[in-house]
Amino acid sequence: MAGKEGYQTLYRHSKAAIWLLLYLWMACFSLPASAEEKPNILLVFLDNFGWGEPGFNGGGVIRGAATLSIDRLANEGLRLTNFNVEVQCTPSRSAIMTGRYAVRSGNGTVPLGEGVYGLVQWEVTMAEMLAEAGYATGMFGKWHLGRTEGRFPTDQGFDEWYGVPNSTDESVYSSLPDFVESGLSETYVMDATKGSVPKKVRPYRLDYRPLIDRDLTDRAIGFMQRQAEAGKPFFVYLPYTATHFPTMPHPDFVGKSGNGPWSDLLLQIDSYVGELLDTLDQLGIAQNTIVIFTADNGPEALSSGESSMTVETAIHGSAGPWRSTLFTGYEGALRVPFAMRWPGKIEPGRVSDEIVHEMDLFPSLASFSGGKVPSDRVIDGVEMSGFLLGQTDKSGRDGFIVYMGNDIFGVKWKNWKLHFKEQTGWNGVLREYTMPRLYNLMSDPQERDNVLFPHTWVPKAALPQLVEHVASLKKYPPVPTGATDPYRPPNQ
Repeated sequence: MAGKEGYQTLYRHSKAAIWLLLYLWMACFSLPASAEEKPNILLVFLDNFGWGEPGFNGGGVIRGAATLSIDRLANEGLRLTNFNVEVQCTPSRSAIMTGRYAVRSGNGTVPLGEGVYGLVQWEVTMAEMLAEAGYATGMFGKWHLGRTEGRFPTDQGFDEWYGVPNSTDESVYSSLPDFVESGLSETYVMDATKGSVPKKVRPYRLDYRPLIDRDLTDRAIGFMQRQAEAGKPFFVYLPYTATHFPTMPHPDFVGKSGNGPWSDLLLQIDSYVGELLDTLDQLGIAQNTIVIFTADNGPEALSSGESSMTVETAIHGSAGPWRSTLFTGYEGALRVPFAMRWPGKIEPGRVSDEIVHEMDLFPSLASFSGGKVPSDRVIDGVEMSGFLLGQTDKSGRDGFIVYMGNDIFGVKWKNWKLHFKEQTGWNGVLREYTMPRLYNLMSDPQERDNVLFPHTWVPKAALPQLVEHVASLKKYPPVPTGATDPYRPPNQ
């Protein structure tokens, strides 16, 4: 009898052990599903917003308005002090969307006139990459990568778009008598969904210029709410029109800072970012959402003498310690603010001065999202997901080629900068050198003291990346500027 009871006891314990092992086995299989859940991505992209504007880079209150929400984002995540972009609106937007130098896509220059420009259908955008990975994709704001059939955001991977195809300076046009007499068409605010022709909502005039970013914020919030309710991962690209000329804050913020329109606008930006972060909290998805705050290039520097507008609407942006503005090869054009938060993945309060370029976001976000990076073309972006997550202190990038339009102005390498050409302002004098000028960015952030001698060793270390880049352009010719669709590279 005792033997039988012993067997029964052993059976009961064995059965319990089997169930425990089964439970642990199932738990092990359930953990990766949660760990591998695709993160939402919110990319806030300011227009002509200098490195020195936000409080987390020493701006904020000294620029007339505390940036508490933007600073919170930086404090809760990663701040990069050496995040670089291309120096003009269109090239920068092309680079971040494709992970390629803008010269490769035929978008190295800011378009003038009414001709065809923008991304050909052959290019693969960040939105297309993420859509293929199962993301809902929404864009709300300034595109500046095409304004004709086949070139709108909803032709390039976005499910939804509300915003303007070109730039905010066009909002001034209708107030100028000479423009009215020109017979040219006005720019329109547009609304579109994938597969449909964009609808013209209203002319983009000065009456709507101060209001548009409020509407962009509301639409971005609505999009996130809908996708969260549907349980679908989302990518929101929010290229605000602020702080591009003309400086016109929303009526709710006029006079609110007590320090003028520019500070009012800075306060407005911070408030809108705060709303976005609060929305993620309210939806319960902040923990699984990557939030990136950055800009397309350095500040404008318009004076009242260069504008038909009043001095209050002329922009005097801050690049912090760096020299100059957009449309130059100086650090003031290249370095922009950057903060990235991903709770539980990125250590709060981390700061790095490693070189990162906006092109690197394409392959890095592909790694985070399970997206595919095209293998049939040159991708200049460096996949640095490990660096962004703090798994390594090195970004994997030592430098990059500095373009101004389609011209190579210089090469950045570590803390050094070689200049072959220099332009002192957006409308300044162009100087081209027979011997390059060399600056030590650590000791000379204003790039004024040429130290080529005795540091002639620096070009030897810095220029191999230029040789490799030029060779790749010969092997894989860039898309011609103004190329029409359908386009296929000549070597494919």
